[in-house]
Amino acid sequence: MPPVTKHDKDAEYLETVLKPIRVCASYLPKFGKGKAGGVSLPDFRALYQADPFYFWFGLDDPLMYAAHKAAGGMTSIYRQIGIGCEKLFRRILVTELCLAPEDVAWSYSIIGANEKERKLSLDGRLQPDTIKDVIRRRRVQRWLETAMDSLHLEKGMRSSIKGVVFEVRQGYKSKDSKRQNADISNAATAYTKAFLPCVVVLSTQIDSDLLIRYRNERWLILVGTTTGDSLSSTYAFMKDVIGYDLAGFFSRNAPVLRKEIRKVLEALLRPT
Repeated sequence: MPPVTKHDKDAEYLETVLKPIRVCASYLPKFGKGKAGGVSLPDFRALYQADPFYFWFGLDDPLMYAAHKAAGGMTSIYRQIGIGCEKLFRRILVTELCLAPEDVAWSYSIIGANEKERKLSLDGRLQPDTIKDVIRRRRVQRWLETAMDSLHLEKGMRSSIKGVVFEVRQGYKSKDSKRQNADISNAATAYTKAFLPCVVVLSTQIDSDLLIRYRNERWLILVGTTTGDSLSSTYAFMKDVIGYDLAGFFSRNAPVLRKEIRKVLEALLRPT
């Protein structure tokens, strides 16, 4: 039997990233009604025609519905691409490093409002001592040590770090302070749990102010450039440390990815 090649995994990896994205094609806007599944075109027209002001301005037009559908659907596309990439990232860690799903998961609990316990999680974990292959384990350990060097961690902190936890994003341009503060809190908790926090961005779309703030809070930031080293580039990290050419995967499967996104966009831009 011929050996399994990297490309033989493409179908599995493609389905992992595309399955969440396909959900976007059925997106329907809610128009503040909180209706499960969203509001259909006939319901939208009835709603707006019953409102004299909106009816006078012609906002019951199906094109207005299409505009709402496209706007909300666009946000959904970005979100679902991010979810698909989170799942793909974890699957690659499991497959390429021969780990169990629980080895790459990480979460912690906090006490929230009304004394209720809340479980928070990041998108992945990499801990050298769970990697059985000696060569791969040493490669990850060397990278972790150089990552700590780059963040100028104190000797005492360095000696306690046992691995890295990841927050995976398709891009990060939001100025949402609530999201930023949650990330900073996650980083602080990661350090108390002896993990180095790392943001993995699949695109080059990250706000420069965020980059500075997160680095000041001792997040390691990897950005989706096809140049750079494993401490700055997501794709260099995946290839040189994890041992999988993720950029190559996306590049050779770009026609399929583009076709699937086009189908979703066409569905979103139709009123019905």
